[in-house]
Amino acid sequence: MGPQAAAIQYLERHPEATAFDVTLYGSLAATGKGHMTDVAIFRVLEPKGTVTLHWEPTVFLPFHPNGMKFAVRQPDGSLFDEWTVYSVGGGALSEGDSSTAAPEPSIYPLNTMKEIIAWCQQTGHAFWEYVEQSEGPAIWDYLREVWRVMQEAVERGVDHEGVLPGPLGLQRKAPIYYTKAKGYKANLQSSGLVYAYALAVSEENASGGLIVTAPTCGSCGVLPAVLYHLGHNHTFSEERILHALATAGLIGNLVKHNASISGADVGCQGEVGVASAMASAAACQLFGGSVAQIEYAAEMGLEHHLGMTCDPVCGLVQIPCIERNAFAAARALDANFYASLSDGQHRVSFDRVVRVMKQTGKDLPSLYKETSEGGLAKLSED
Repeated sequence: MGPQAAAIQYLERHPEATAFDVTLYGSLAATGKGHMTDVAIFRVLEPKGTVTLHWEPTVFLPFHPNGMKFAVRQPDGSLFDEWTVYSVGGGALSEGDSSTAAPEPSIYPLNTMKEIIAWCQQTGHAFWEYVEQSEGPAIWDYLREVWRVMQEAVERGVDHEGVLPGPLGLQRKAPIYYTKAKGYKANLQSSGLVYAYALAVSEENASGGLIVTAPTCGSCGVLPAVLYHLGHNHTFSEERILHALATAGLIGNLVKHNASISGADVGCQGEVGVASAMASAAACQLFGGSVAQIEYAAEMGLEHHLGMTCDPVCGLVQIPCIERNAFAAARALDANFYASLSDGQHRVSFDRVVRVMKQTGKDLPSLYKETSEGGLAKLSED
């Protein structure tokens, strides 16, 4: 998503151009073909002219592992207006330092969980009401569209059989898990259906289907699986689902602001771990959790994914990514239940876990941050 957005922005700067030169660096180059990064860029630029694409997987630019450079190739072969930009997670772009390629207004006045909880306790409002106050009433139409896309991705995925694109020859599993889960008694059926829903959305992503980044493409199955399961099997209203989505989004924004949601930057803890935290908080709110219990659920959802590496086999968002989405969805429901049994009081705060996650990500060797060269990615050598 980030490279596609960058290509769109660059094309808007040079609508007259008929030839482009694009270089992908670091993790973008190492996993670009598996993530269809080249396809996304070509779709934007090729209708306007020729595109020369360079892959530099061993060159890491200083600001972020997901670096790229765009330029207009002039008739004499020289390059004009070189633009270096970074894909920092969830489709967001940065030009380095604190600047952004597509500046967004800072609409949230509070940027830590501690501050937001204090506001909730002072005003008596819930997390979702803080989102509404900050975003305005238009947020509900936006989240209604998000929820529609999430549901459709689940429903397509559980009915879509076949092999996923790429050299792994990986069979889709969601339809099988869904069918088998329906045959179990209620307690096991619940877990099986959550697995199926998470697999469904993740497999849609792996095959280029329409999904919601929640917070990223690689972790897109966790939140829809939990919300679809609760919305369709526990009869929560759409309004309550949208409120839960708002809270989940707030959790994701806090991590994005204070740490990172990029697997290339902090490993899979920033993708699947954050998705689990978002889903944990959403579930806890749906079941009537207090502000303290919701914060606790989110904290556990992230804490118990600390140190998780990003090591996709062949650079594809398939192994171990898809399976991790299923387990993270189940873990989110466990975090909700655990928090609901408590009074919400605990020693390690969500803010602290976010800081630890950021530092852990910095400490992880680059081999374990979406380079497809370490960890489970070595399976491709077997």
